[in-house]
Amino acid sequence: MRSLRPALAAALVGLLALTLSPAVSPASADHVHGAPGPIHAGNTFGWYQFGVFRQEFVGPKPGYWKKAGRGIVRTQNGMLTLMTTRKGSVSAKLDLPGHTYGRWEIRARAGRTGTTPGGSSYKVVTELVPAGDRDQHCGGRDIGLQNFTLGKNTVKSYVHTLPNNSFRGFKDRHLKHERWHTYAVEVAEDHISWFVDAHVVHTERREAALDPVPRQLKFELRAQDGKKMHPARMQMDWMRYWTMRAPNERSIKAPQFELSTYNDAC
Repeated sequence: MRSLRPALAAALVGLLALTLSPAVSPASADHVHGAPGPIHAGNTFGWYQFGVFRQEFVGPKPGYWKKAGRGIVRTQNGMLTLMTTRKGSVSAKLDLPGHTYGRWEIRARAGRTGTTPGGSSYKVVTELVPAGDRDQHCGGRDIGLQNFTLGKNTVKSYVHTLPNNSFRGFKDRHLKHERWHTYAVEVAEDHISWFVDAHVVHTERREAALDPVPRQLKFELRAQDGKKMHPARMQMDWMRYWTMRAPNERSIKAPQFELSTYNDAC
């Protein structure tokens, strides 16, 4: 018993130091405050030091999340939830001043909530769109954090620039059965990087992809025009915005996007 006392004392000292410590690691902080993870791009790449805006979606839906389209937008069990009907799109846009540069990240999932005979599947879309009353150019200046069709296992990201450029990237993920994933983009003066589940997937540096305009976050369950749809639900557990002040603690070297054409720009 005498030999156990030093070890027990050391353990008690360590526990007391942990309890009194004023600093908590970013990963631990997310765990302590109930946010899932703890692994995501924000703490993997060191962005957390300069966080500006975060949403945990606890309590009533803030008024600055503006709904558009058919369906429901509400908070539910700590998640921002979009629910569709059997026809038409529904979206929630953050109606606050936008940012030209920075890092945005979300943790999200989606799935069908029913079936419709002859119905089509919704697209699950998270984008950065021009903020405020700026010309949307029919999506011609959007940046996609994630875009996939329910029932499929390939997620897409993109950067649309005028007149009709589309820089696109793809990543295979298990997206069925409402699996959670994190998606992030970093928009800097000289590059745009896309992250999925805390891994950088693409980094684009071509000048034609760099379009400095203030943007803001938009979630959408997107229907096919005039089609009957299988009802669906999209849920966001949290979202974050960080500035570019913190340097990346890991390399963001990754393949560039493939260049294509966005035919719907106007």
